[in-house]
Amino acid sequence: MFNAAKDAFTSKAARSFVNQRISRYGEVQSLKIDSKAKRVEVVCQLHGEAAPITVRVESYELVDVKGEKVLRVGTCSCDRPWLQNLLTDFARGREIPVPAWVGSAL
Repeated sequence: MFNAAKDAFTSKAARSFVNQRISRYGEVQSLKIDSKAKRVEVVCQLHGEAAPITVRVESYELVDVKGEKVLRVGTCSCDRPWLQNLLTDFARGREIPVPAWVGSAL
């Protein structure tokens, strides 16, 4: 139960964090984190797309790199073939620096 409450709070904070970073491209409508399974689901409305897009990060890990927390993205999937290819080429294995609160929440 504690994990579910923590994940709900973290998901809400992460949604706001991600929206600040992607506003040029669109808006995150929902973001769900399952820290126990190390999965994330993001539904976003991208500019120019008629319908929302769902992206799933099926695995991730949080690692320390030079004293900073970094999110290492594992396998991703998406309901749009063009974006699936983009994720496969550029997201898998990518290390994304995250704020300290993310490190303690995930």
